[in-house]
Amino acid sequence: MSTPIALAGSPPAAVARRGAGAQAPWAPRGLSRRLRPLLAWPLPLAVLAVWWLAAHQGWVAPQVLPSPAAVARTFVELLESGELWANLVVSFWRVVWGFAAGAGVGLALGVAMGLSPTVKDYLHPIFKAFAQIPVLGWLPLLMLLVGIDEALKIILIAKAAAVPVAINTLQGIQNVPTRYIELARVFRFSRWQLLTKVVFPAALAPIWNGIRYGLTHAWLALVVVELLASSEGLGFMIVYGRQLFQLDVVMAAVVVVGAVGFALDRLLALAEARLLRWRRVGL
Repeated sequence: MSTPIALAGSPPAAVARRGAGAQAPWAPRGLSRRLRPLLAWPLPLAVLAVWWLAAHQGWVAPQVLPSPAAVARTFVELLESGELWANLVVSFWRVVWGFAAGAGVGLALGVAMGLSPTVKDYLHPIFKAFAQIPVLGWLPLLMLLVGIDEALKIILIAKAAAVPVAINTLQGIQNVPTRYIELARVFRFSRWQLLTKVVFPAALAPIWNGIRYGLTHAWLALVVVELLASSEGLGFMIVYGRQLFQLDVVMAAVVVVGAVGFALDRLLALAEARLLRWRRVGL
């Protein structure tokens, strides 16, 4: 029988598990599951109504706060001219490459620290210090080292994505119930079987949460970097519109940034639901 894996910081076996369909005691009752998504609409609709009223009544100058109709017209014009699509594609590929690199590094670090107490003792203190430095803190140094080309943006986006992925992967592996490990030892699982059939399936939910948070952080870092050091992309559109005092362009770009970020998170949430359904069946 192969040497069993010693998970770093595994909790005791007697860990109570909440059922998958359990509801928090403070959650509101009596509301249909189909109606719950509608709860997210009143607040943005109220904000839109106040925005329209402020612009229509002239409470704020149109040069400072353009009306929703003006922003919508600008959005359509940017779409028809191709300017919005061109900048969106640039931003999209930047976040794809940066997130892929950062998620890969974060997964590798999280798995290494989670499976080996020795690796965790060596790397965890340094990693925690590294994680405390925000993206903007690295910007001046990296501008001197790699310039302001694409490498700068990819590195900073990767850093933003790697931290939450590594942290959630480490916590997910550490929180694998010890009884799972003991049962695998009883059945004489090999090291590979223990990893693929026990550890990774049991840690899948927190790992995927880390990937979702990593993508969110990567998207935010992308916009920040493009605001400060870019000549194309959605962040550049915001800066360009501000410099020309075209706030309709600024607000149209901001709406696109929010919509794309929300769409990416929803896609990962749907993928997570499918993965966790597979995990429940597999376990």
